[in-house]
Amino acid sequence: MAEWFVGPIMDKIINACSDYLEEQVGWQTGMKKELESLRENHPKIQAVVDFAVNKAQISDQNPALNKWLWHLRNSIDEADDVLDELEYMKHQEQFLKNTEETKKRKFLPSFVYESARKILKIGERSIKRVPNLMRLEEAVQKLDKASADVTPFIHLVDSTQQEHKELEVDFYKARETGSLPSNDLIGRGEAMEFVTQWLKKLSNENRDRNISLLSIVGHGGMGKTTLLQHVYEDEVTKEFDLKIWVCVSNNFDVKNVIADMLSTLKKKRPRLDDTLDALQNSLRTEIMSKKFLLILDDIWEEEENRDISKWEKVLAPLAYGKIGSGILVTTRMDSVATMMAKVIKKKTEIFRLEGLEEDQCLQLLNSHAFADVENPNDYERLRSIVGEIVKKLSGSPLAAKVTDGVLNSSLDERHWTKVLNSDFISPNLSQDYIFPILRLSYMFLPKHLQNCFAFCSIFPQDYEFNKDDLVTMWIALGFIQHPNDQEWTMEDIGGMYFDILAKKSFFDKFDHENFGRYYKMHDLIHELTQSVSMHGCLRVEDGIKLPSIIPETLRHLSIRTSNSDIIKMIGKFKYLHSLFLLYEASNRNLSNTLIEIFKASKSLRLLRIWTTKNLEIIPEEIGNLTHLRWLKIDCYNLTMLPRSLSNLYHLQSIIISSELRHGKYVDDFLSSDINNLSNLHYLILPGNYISSIYAIGKLKSLQALYMFDLKDVSGYRIVEMQNMNDLCILGINCLENVKEAEEACSAKLCAKRRLTDLTLYWSNTDSRNINLYENVLDNLQPPKCLRNLSINRYMGARSPIWMKNVNLISNIEKIELTDCLEYETLPPFGQLPFLKSLILDNMPKVQCLESKVNGNDTYRAFPLLEVLSIKGLEALEDWFEVGVAAEDGFLFPCLIKLYLRDCPKLKELPSLPFLKMGGRL
Repeated sequence: MAEWFVGPIMDKIINACSDYLEEQVGWQTGMKKELESLRENHPKIQAVVDFAVNKAQISDQNPALNKWLWHLRNSIDEADDVLDELEYMKHQEQFLKNTEETKKRKFLPSFVYESARKILKIGERSIKRVPNLMRLEEAVQKLDKASADVTPFIHLVDSTQQEHKELEVDFYKARETGSLPSNDLIGRGEAMEFVTQWLKKLSNENRDRNISLLSIVGHGGMGKTTLLQHVYEDEVTKEFDLKIWVCVSNNFDVKNVIADMLSTLKKKRPRLDDTLDALQNSLRTEIMSKKFLLILDDIWEEEENRDISKWEKVLAPLAYGKIGSGILVTTRMDSVATMMAKVIKKKTEIFRLEGLEEDQCLQLLNSHAFADVENPNDYERLRSIVGEIVKKLSGSPLAAKVTDGVLNSSLDERHWTKVLNSDFISPNLSQDYIFPILRLSYMFLPKHLQNCFAFCSIFPQDYEFNKDDLVTMWIALGFIQHPNDQEWTMEDIGGMYFDILAKKSFFDKFDHENFGRYYKMHDLIHELTQSVSMHGCLRVEDGIKLPSIIPETLRHLSIRTSNSDIIKMIGKFKYLHSLFLLYEASNRNLSNTLIEIFKASKSLRLLRIWTTKNLEIIPEEIGNLTHLRWLKIDCYNLTMLPRSLSNLYHLQSIIISSELRHGKYVDDFLSSDINNLSNLHYLILPGNYISSIYAIGKLKSLQALYMFDLKDVSGYRIVEMQNMNDLCILGINCLENVKEAEEACSAKLCAKRRLTDLTLYWSNTDSRNINLYENVLDNLQPPKCLRNLSINRYMGARSPIWMKNVNLISNIEKIELTDCLEYETLPPFGQLPFLKSLILDNMPKVQCLESKVNGNDTYRAFPLLEVLSIKGLEALEDWFEVGVAAEDGFLFPCLIKLYLRDCPKLKELPSLPFLKMGGRL
């Protein structure tokens, strides 16, 4: 983990320090010399660090190298902290400047004010920045000294590169697979049946291309290769004229793969000094007009576009094969399956190989552990131990095979009990068998993705990840590279990082009907995160034995305990960047503990506090955490946020989850100057405290404002939304407090180019100002990028102008209209090309669902609608107004769920063959 920041952050330090030198006129410093030295040593440092990362066992066995790596990391972090503090001071000065300008302009003539401002600026620079610049100079000198110590390790890179190149070749050879099965196929009957049936169908279906493709995707050790070895030997493959097995692995070369195919077909390996064209033509000749089965085992992906180009060259000759030919691929990555499908221009077909069930795993273990035993039933106690061991194997056939080898060495009960009670996977097992396979996946990740992945070890096994939450943590910790394109945000880049990791099977996706999408890590992948982050991440829980030596190199710490003695150790970790504190002791103990933490752990970027006890107040000492970016607090009866929170100008996310004390709001829960936090992207508070923020429009970086209650008072009007152009989610309540239609224009919703979710609420159903409501809604036109729209208690009789123009809202996927009591005619929702969900509730004057559009009497209506919920439409008589009709199959062609309730005048239902229905007419 010492490598995490060496690349981009070294550049940042060198460039930022140079900028500060230029700013400080007359500042005498020796930093120029050190910065030049850092620039000179940077490539050498990067070479040694990259080498240490990719050859982790070398750094682990070389204490001097490991010590230097962490000394370098500490020096980098110190310099980064000082730069961060200088940046903090800039924010502070800007806030003071804005405050002073507001006050002084009221009372002083302009020339007096300008003179005072200049004097103030010079004074602030002299008094405040000089000590920090001195600290920066000291930090840079320390970093320069650490960098200069790289020289003794350069020879290590040079002397071992050739040796490790030879070891890598040996490792690839050891991983090379052949077509003959070496293991029994246990617990994979369903998978075997699926693949063989797929092969049988190849000749029976009309296909527009000669080749079909099926990808077997699963984590390392799931038995993908073993499955296809048994398929390769199955009777079903006799229908093919040719069978070819190629182990691709991650040492992929175009000519090598073609040569491997030819060596199988011609029983003789071609010369690799032949041209690519010659090899391709030779393969085409062998394949021509023949039905073939090609198995490509263990495909990896490095860079998609480059890999696509390489695979196009490999597979081009196969286009001359006979219809009914097939390719079977094994890979750990969904992205490989997608890439290969692109190459042969086919829809992606995937069979996902999951872990074995416990009973299957037990069968596999028993078959090997008792292989040399005449009657396994004589070893009842050993069989009982095996049953317990199985629960720790995560369904991995490879883990079962490795464990078999350990158990089979002795039938002594004490030996088997020792295996059961050891931490599985033990270091020897993981290093010798499983982790070299899994670690390859990690090593092939770019450095920035390695950082993001390794950090996940701070979460417990089986943790349910929320993608957006995790991305905000990565951003807070500086793992996300700044986008070059201004259209991309840090969240966009972080989301892309996550998607890449998910495609490469580091995260498994799940969808819950009520709670939406979440992700989990396979147990073995979670073990991998712990392996690659052991010096930088630690998770401590009550009942779990602490490591005998806790490394002072810790950057990320998670503690769940009620033991205050364990909490006291936090202060010793000087460079701690993340702290998850789940505390189960008394309120008083927690408050005192937090004070100590806030004084000692000043480098924190990310802080989560969770407690089952009442926590009424967060100590004001949290103001010491000037580097803090991300704060989440889960507790009960919190009565007030600390005033000092408003001075943490780097904060990007504040998430407070607390039940209101006695269910009541507290007037001073928030500081009046919380709007100072101009870098805030996310602010989630209990109840509706967010609506108490005066001049919320100053939070220009905010990306989600779930519901804000408007008031007809300065600082709480809709004009506050004017410059909040980063909003992705926006909810506006109490729209009756917009007193003029022109005032609604000031929100400039149409200018918010990232807005995807919009909720518009009126808090009453007063029908006396219908014209005003209609005009206000006309002026709240959303941007075209909007995906979800909800309108509640709108008392206008007509649709807003922008809703009648399909082109202006063409990207909408979900619409919800509720309690719109005067609404009479719905806009042409049926023409929205991407609308998937339409909810209409309590709209008693609506008579038809769809109106006539552009003179078309017949058209395809609601082409992608999947969910339609209609409740309380008492006047609804028909689906269309008179004169409009949809042909059979052109109305709701994709509808899955229809919910109807309290629609007494509706005459009939359309023809809806594939449908789940609910409700009553």
